[in-house]
Amino acid sequence: MITKTELPACPVATTLMLIGNKWKIFIVQRLLDRAWRFNELQKDIEGISQRVLTDNLREMESNGIIVRTVYPEVPVRVEYSLSELGDTMRPIIASMAEWGTQYKQTISK
Repeated sequence: MITKTELPACPVATTLMLIGNKWKIFIVQRLLDRAWRFNELQKDIEGISQRVLTDNLREMESNGIIVRTVYPEVPVRVEYSLSELGDTMRPIIASMAEWGTQYKQTISK
């Protein structure tokens, strides 16, 4: 996990550092609804490679945004879900979706 001393002074920069790439936003968006398995995420997020998905999931897990749950089954089942901290991003994603919808309506007039 990132330490406080490693975080930027600007809170917006902190948020962007944690979820600012396009893949992390798409991952968080999916996890708002339910827990997902790795292959489900990879199939649902168009254009993401296995390596990029793995790296982003590991980084977000390390930063406390998502939780990786391993079920002791045969074969082993792994699911990713938002942590309690990650779930607090719900209003951020909702605001982004609302803004994007309004923007689309504005430019299509």
